[in-house]
Amino acid sequence: MNSMHEIDYRIEGDDMQFVIVELDPGEAVVAEAGALMYMEADIEMETIFGDGSQKHDGFVGSLMGAGKRLLTGESLFMTVFLNRGGAKRRCAFGAPYPGKIMPVHLSTLGGRLLAQKNAFLCAAKGVSVGIAFNKKIGAGFFGGEGFIMQDLEGDGWAFLHAGGTLHERTLEVGETIRVDTGCIVAFQPSVDFDIKFVGGVKTALFGGEGLFFATLRGPGTVWLQSLPFSRLADRIISSAPRHGGKQTGEGSVLGGLGRLIDGK
Repeated sequence: MNSMHEIDYRIEGDDMQFVIVELDPGEAVVAEAGALMYMEADIEMETIFGDGSQKHDGFVGSLMGAGKRLLTGESLFMTVFLNRGGAKRRCAFGAPYPGKIMPVHLSTLGGRLLAQKNAFLCAAKGVSVGIAFNKKIGAGFFGGEGFIMQDLEGDGWAFLHAGGTLHERTLEVGETIRVDTGCIVAFQPSVDFDIKFVGGVKTALFGGEGLFFATLRGPGTVWLQSLPFSRLADRIISSAPRHGGKQTGEGSVLGGLGRLIDGK
C-alpha cells in the first residue's frame, strides 16, 4: 500500500530557486525548519519529533529517529504542513543558497536514496529521513562530509538542494569517478562509495585539492554539485577584512578612506 502523500509541485527561479507544493485536502508535506517561503490559507503547521514518517512506532522509536537526525547536524524537529481545507492549497519552500532544487520520485529509484547531510529540503509526508553510516574506514577518518549521509526512503516525491549547477551522471557496472567529497549531492545505494588517497607529495601540499577524494563506482546514478556550500563559505570568510581579506572598495568612490571616515 502506498503510504506517501501524492503531492504536485512546480519549481520556480533560476539561481535562487524555490519549490511550490500543491496539496489536496488532507495532504501534507514535511520540511526542514526554516525552509518555508509562504503558505496559503487552511494550511496548518505542526512541529514534529523526527521526520513524521511513522517508520518507527511509539515514543522510543521516534526518539531513535530524531537522535539519528541530530548526528547529521540537523534539528531534532521537522515541520509538517497539512491542508485542512476543502480545496487545493499551496505552500512554497526556498533554497538556502544559490543552486538548483532537485526533485526525485523515490519509487523510480528503488525506494531509497543516499544524500549529502545538508541536501534535504522537503518531501511528501511519509518519506523517511534517516541516516546511513559509511562503513569504510577511509571514509570514516578522512571523508568529512561523506561519513554520515542522509538516508531517504519511501515511494513519493523528495526535494534536494544542490549548490551551483546540478550534474546527473549514470555509472555503468565497474565505472569509477573521483569526486571532491563536498561536490556529492546524492547517489543510489547500488553505487559503491569510498575515500581514496590521491596524488603525490606536491599535489597534497600545493595542489589545493586535498589529500583525499570520494571514489564512486557503478552501477547507479549520482548527482553532483558545482558549488558546495562549504566552498562558498570558505571564500566569503577568506575575503572578509576581519579574517585577513583584502578590501577593494567596490561600489564606493572613496573605498577604504570612506569607511575610515564612517568609522567602519
